[in-house]
Amino acid sequence: MNIPYKKAFFICLALIFLGAGSLFASDGNGVDTGTTAWMLTSTALVLLMIPGLAMFYGGLVRTKNVLGTMMNSFAAMGVMAVLWVAIGYAMSFGSNVLGGWFGWSSDYVFLKGIDETIMDAGVPEYVFSMFQGKFAIITPALIAGAFAERVTFKGYIAFIAIWG
Repeated sequence: MNIPYKKAFFICLALIFLGAGSLFASDGNGVDTGTTAWMLTSTALVLLMIPGLAMFYGGLVRTKNVLGTMMNSFAAMGVMAVLWVAIGYAMSFGSNVLGGWFGWSSDYVFLKGIDETIMDAGVPEYVFSMFQGKFAIITPALIAGAFAERVTFKGYIAFIAIWG
């Protein structure tokens, strides 16, 4: 390597490293598009687990109980989605009551207190709520496998309403 090229190389390298700090700097208040996109993708993947789980449980039971077992997973999606929006987020992410054993914030009932707030990770609070809600949906759907062929549909709906 000739001397002029070596000098130019080190000058370019220094400029790259000195300028990279301002290139990657952010104000910290904006939406992190990469993190938000990954949260939305993960939300969709968790939602896709429910039909897969229904088909898996449907394959484990006798022929006469396939539809009922699959319906348990799909009913969990409907019931828990309504419960999550109505009171689930308020109970999960509200301020601590009873020394942290219970959470509640009436601001979050029916998600009315959620606005375009950007959380610390750069994700909008709506996206975070949707992501957490999918896990509230899949949990009773996972439990449905233990109840397969053992509980009535009304009993299962009552259980997941109390569970949620």
